[in-house]
Amino acid sequence: MIVVGQAVVEWVAKRTHEFGNFGCAVGIGWERGGELIAGVVFNEFNGVNMNMHVASDGTRQWMTREYLWACFHYPFEQANVKRITGLVGEGNRQSQRFNEHLGFRLETTLEAAHPTGKLLVYCMFKDECRFLNIMRPHHEIQKMAA
Repeated sequence: MIVVGQAVVEWVAKRTHEFGNFGCAVGIGWERGGELIAGVVFNEFNGVNMNMHVASDGTRQWMTREYLWACFHYPFEQANVKRITGLVGEGNRQSQRFNEHLGFRLETTLEAAHPTGKLLVYCMFKDECRFLNIMRPHHEIQKMAA
């Protein structure tokens, strides 16, 4: 089940060791059995871009079509950004592979900008996002039929 709110932001911040708890942010989580098992946080919104941070319980049980759709529908359709930025420390190979699996591409690196060395800057533009069309909620289907 999808949940939204500050509790998701705090859950992700704790698991990603973010300092300052992301500031002003939106959290979208996936709950199973009343427990959060994944969360996505969006912050640093500037009108055309926002940063995306992801954390999970270590399983892949949360990677459902519904949740992936919600996580990309929010920035691209509701906030209407042109791109999403993902920031990954060079020491986090798992996050690098995950970003690339989702369709993010490496845009640039910032030397000595992360405790593990370089900060890798990933990006995804709306037209590159394969998750926007994987699920159409019932209310959108009804609108199209009218």
